[in-house]
Amino acid sequence: MADDAAKPYVAERLARLRQKMEATGTDLVALAPGAHLRWLLGFAPAADERPSLCLIGPENACFLMPALNADDSRQHTDLKFFEWKDDVGPAKALAEALGYAAPRARRFGLDETMRADHALMLTDALAGCGRSFASETVGGLRMIKTADEIALLKDNARIADIAQVAVRDALAEGISESELAAVVQETFAAHGARPTFAILAIGPNSAYPHHHTGSATLKRGDIVLVDIGGMKNGYNSDITRMVSFGEPPAGYRDVHQVVDAAVRAAMAAARPGVSARSVDLAARQVITDAGYGDFFTHRTGHGLGTEVHEQPYITSANELVLEEGMVFTIEPGIYLPGRFGIRLEEVAVVTANGCEILSGLSRDLAVV
Repeated sequence: MADDAAKPYVAERLARLRQKMEATGTDLVALAPGAHLRWLLGFAPAADERPSLCLIGPENACFLMPALNADDSRQHTDLKFFEWKDDVGPAKALAEALGYAAPRARRFGLDETMRADHALMLTDALAGCGRSFASETVGGLRMIKTADEIALLKDNARIADIAQVAVRDALAEGISESELAAVVQETFAAHGARPTFAILAIGPNSAYPHHHTGSATLKRGDIVLVDIGGMKNGYNSDITRMVSFGEPPAGYRDVHQVVDAAVRAAMAAARPGVSARSVDLAARQVITDAGYGDFFTHRTGHGLGTEVHEQPYITSANELVLEEGMVFTIEPGIYLPGRFGIRLEEVAVVTANGCEILSGLSRDLAVV
């Protein structure tokens, strides 16, 4: 079903995409069913082994569409369709669609999430054309959030804060990670959001950055890493906080302070005109100086919007210059095998003079 939050923006987003295409020398953008297309048009057709592509040229845009999906898809878009049937195959319809959208294409942008067989089919049909990825065009637009998009992200952050508190209220001797994840899911649903993930890691399991929530149960003295996210109106939340069931393990509080200092350093570095790399390095330097550099094993953050992980990626290898309206997580961590792990995660919006944090929930250790 079409995303109601995106529908009013379709014409404006298509116009912005064409401006971006002109600026990057891209004559054609080819999108598969997925996040880029859903952001652009407010819907994505069914995705399977049958090629279904949206082709956007300088003036015209159309779909290469399997016939069995055409009638349903027409409910969501007025773009022209070039249909093909299983007993004929897509080759003729693809040639006609390309001739309509961009008959003189010299360089095209390929959806980086497209199936390999569909990408090769398209590349063969555009033999001799230069090639880039849609992350350069559509992805570049998605990185800069509008005020309406930021408002949706703020609402999702509010719901995620409520879910974090619900986990704390549910802590009890013997409760399992899976049972706590169910509390998260129920809380998101009660506020009109769809839960997308819930990492609940008790005790030593918190030392696994992407722990698979399981059957471990809670006892006094355990800490719990709570990394959760949900989606409402097509946009996501993502937040990590730490909770202790009783007094935390020896040494925990000191490490927690280091991680929080790393978050604050990254927040201070995040502003227009600086690189994503500099934000990562600001957090990483705090942790390294404290002697835990070998235990910070991932990037400092990732973009957040219609996907949980999208551009920009806050890594020490990314020279991308930050701009006002970019939204990304700041989530440094320290993971001590066999003991505990600590990750504190905020969602930051780059503003004219710095950044704004969406969560209203303290990063202090919550002791229950």
